[in-house]
Amino acid sequence: MSTEEKMIERLKACPSDYMYSEAVALAKRFGYAEVFKGSTSGSRVLLYRKRDGRKILLHKPHPGSIMKAYAVSQLPDCFKENGDIVEK
Repeated sequence: MSTEEKMIERLKACPSDYMYSEAVALAKRFGYAEVFKGSTSGSRVLLYRKRDGRKILLHKPHPGSIMKAYAVSQLPDCFKENGDIVEK
């Protein structure tokens, strides 16, 4: 199993200790870049893929780095909708 496949499987398992940095690392493998929307955006971060204009909006946790359960559970669906994760 490749590193990317392991990352996807961990995300799909919705672990309670899933970190924001893991989400960003996986998104970068799919070609996304973090876009910080400025001082008024609060903790919202846009993951944007320039080649096709696909977007994912994430809440960056603070003060810690562990993502909320609802955000972790929604992320696989976002990647599926954008064609990044294909169900076999």
